[in-house]
Amino acid sequence: MDKFKIIGKSRIAGEVTISGSKNAALPLLAAMLLPNGETVLHNVPTLKDTETLVKLIGGMGVRIKKEANTVIADARTVTNYYAPYELVRTMRASILVLGPLLARFGEAEVSLPGGCSIGSRPVDQHLKALEAMGADIIVENGYVKAKALKGGKLIGCDFTFDMVTVGGTENTIMAAALASGTTRLENCACEPEVVDLANMLVAMGAKIDGIGTPTMIIEGVDSLHGCEYSVIADRIETGSYLAGALMSCGDVLTKNTTTGFLQPVLKKMQAMGAVITAGDDWIRAVMKSRPKAVDIRTQVHPGFPTDMQAQLMAVCCLAEGVSTITENIFENRFMHVPELQRMGASIKVDGHTAVITGVDSFSPAPVMATDLRASMSLVMAAACADGESMIDRIYHIDRGYENVENKLRGLGVNIERIKA
Repeated sequence: MDKFKIIGKSRIAGEVTISGSKNAALPLLAAMLLPNGETVLHNVPTLKDTETLVKLIGGMGVRIKKEANTVIADARTVTNYYAPYELVRTMRASILVLGPLLARFGEAEVSLPGGCSIGSRPVDQHLKALEAMGADIIVENGYVKAKALKGGKLIGCDFTFDMVTVGGTENTIMAAALASGTTRLENCACEPEVVDLANMLVAMGAKIDGIGTPTMIIEGVDSLHGCEYSVIADRIETGSYLAGALMSCGDVLTKNTTTGFLQPVLKKMQAMGAVITAGDDWIRAVMKSRPKAVDIRTQVHPGFPTDMQAQLMAVCCLAEGVSTITENIFENRFMHVPELQRMGASIKVDGHTAVITGVDSFSPAPVMATDLRASMSLVMAAACADGESMIDRIYHIDRGYENVENKLRGLGVNIERIKA
């Protein structure tokens, strides 16, 4: 496996162009199975996860190709409705092909997904919603086997999610777009990535009310048409690079991004002492002193996003005073704590809460990335440490950060990829 060698004591400063959102691109790629025609999707980041989903969709007979950051797909050529374990096991978002396949073709067989080990993240809400729409679902031998019972067509229904689920909401609204009748969904996720998917479905001809609210009403249509659409900017990538400025008394300007999706993170950064300025398509963070301690509680949108928890924890490790971080979304998302402790961080974990006492600096050490977002927290910590650190299992970071080492070099980080 590849590793990063990072020689620290960098002041993280400069400009960085933000890529399209990974978490938005994946459901948008899955939605390309829905229309009876060609769809063009721009601003798709080049990542392991997007490459895997393109390969998965192509394996179903779809004519699909990726040229630079644009994906062109024509789903009129679908020949099978099967998503094999060999591809699905590497990322959780593969389950998002289930709704589109079932809605358009009346059947699907999709392997149960894999991805980061940050908690159970069950798919039961996906399956309950599809069953409420008339699907017969059997889970056996690690596969979800689903069929629409009434003439191969899903039926609109009223459904309330037991918990807020981003993937469950996305899968269900894709399925409902082609269902017969009207579907009313309660307790929907309101994340920007869900909004982006709903907007693309509308561009394909779907009829959706309540976009961006907990209640969404989808009036099913007979068919959808292709469209041309562009993925929103990656709010988590934006926040990750801005966090580097806070850790190193740096100055980072992120371009091709917006504050609208990142307000809870930016408010915490300001509370830590950062000077935040922004325009229509840029955000800048300038840090002139040691960060101040803060308290953070992860929440569903519009609260503080769990995907920024590890990066802000790394900042808290260098803050003046004692910070607390409470993780309310995933039950196993403090796996980066022992790795930060290896670098000299003072962190105590009690259940879902971490208490961080700030230290003067990180120490260089060999560490191991435990999940996608944790990997970036370790990279930033290593960039601030006084000496050489090695970060193993960086395939995690390749799943979610496009062209990461070149972007970091542009911000002054001394980083080298060591090939396995």
